[in-house]
Amino acid sequence: MANQLDSFFSALSDPTRRAVVERLVASGPQAVSDLHSAHDMALPTFLKHLKVLEAAGLVRSEKAGRVRTVHIEAAPMAEAEDWLSRQRRLWEGRLDRLDALVREMEKGSRQ
Repeated sequence: MANQLDSFFSALSDPTRRAVVERLVASGPQAVSDLHSAHDMALPTFLKHLKVLEAAGLVRSEKAGRVRTVHIEAAPMAEAEDWLSRQRRLWEGRLDRLDALVREMEKGSRQ
């Protein structure tokens, strides 16, 4: 799972790739040409971004005739969300304990 998370976060470290994922989440499957039209870059460069997303498992593409359509894959996002939720719970617990300690110390210093 760690390797999958590494690929996930690495793929999303680029603003172009995040924009592609956001568009697919918001609008559903899109033709490569439609996705590319929103970005000011050469098609071969854009295709490299799609390859990174596909290698990370975030998207999949299928070709029908001359049109390649890109679909979002939900499983890697769910895994990342689970990991982030575990981290949030861990840090919230730590911060709650720190807050309790600070309150206890403040209470003791007033006495």
